[in-house]
Amino acid sequence: MQYGAMNFPIKPVSDELTEIGALGFDYLELTMDPPRAHYKTLRQQMQKIVNGLDSRGMSIICHLPTFVSIADLTDSIRQASLQEMFHSLEVAVELGASKVVLHPGHIGGLGIYVKETALEHANNSLAAIIEHAQKQGLCVCLENMFPRCRAFVEPDDFVDILQRFPDLKLTLDTGHANIGARGGRRILQFIEKFGHRIGHLHISDNLGQRDDHIPLGSGVIDFEKIVRAIKRSGYDDTATLEIFSEDRQALVQSRQKFNELLLSS
Repeated sequence: MQYGAMNFPIKPVSDELTEIGALGFDYLELTMDPPRAHYKTLRQQMQKIVNGLDSRGMSIICHLPTFVSIADLTDSIRQASLQEMFHSLEVAVELGASKVVLHPGHIGGLGIYVKETALEHANNSLAAIIEHAQKQGLCVCLENMFPRCRAFVEPDDFVDILQRFPDLKLTLDTGHANIGARGGRRILQFIEKFGHRIGHLHISDNLGQRDDHIPLGSGVIDFEKIVRAIKRSGYDDTATLEIFSEDRQALVQSRQKFNELLLSS
């Protein structure tokens, strides 16, 4: 397994790369969000980032913008969000990424009253992003979300789009899948149903109510059970530790715990 960690996009990317690289991670998962990691800002420091990765023997995975509105009911907002995605994809290619993580559209506002319309917008936007990415040789890994997002939460929500795009992969986020699902039920269902389509992992723990992003063992997720299921699926690629702590040793400790479970399962 290759292990990575995310930058915090309010901090300079080069500083984050230095810190994450010093912790011995194989790659940086670059969250492409403002203020410090918007695609325009990244272009200005492109060579510095590429040199930093090369000097540490690290690769890069790009996490496409999170806080955009590709399912919005307003056409102009939706189109502006798509343009942000397209520009970000181009920068991901320039940075040397081969894999990008994509959040499906969040359904909010008045969209909750016309969910089918909002879902149609989300699906159309996703199709446009996936097609644009695949034309540039990028592997897209669509991330499962949590119940409050009202879309792409349950395994069955992914059936149609995974059938439509045979090369599309799944980012399995353990934290998202655990929210509102006792005993890791939803996480295991994703692995059982789509183990062969998993292209990336986001690993974090929580208490089952919200996306806490806490270290492994601090919450209620039974990672021993989850790791056994992941091994049975045959998955052995990239896993990002999504542990959001001021003390980044928590990342190292969670990586070690996850890796020990892999080796002992």
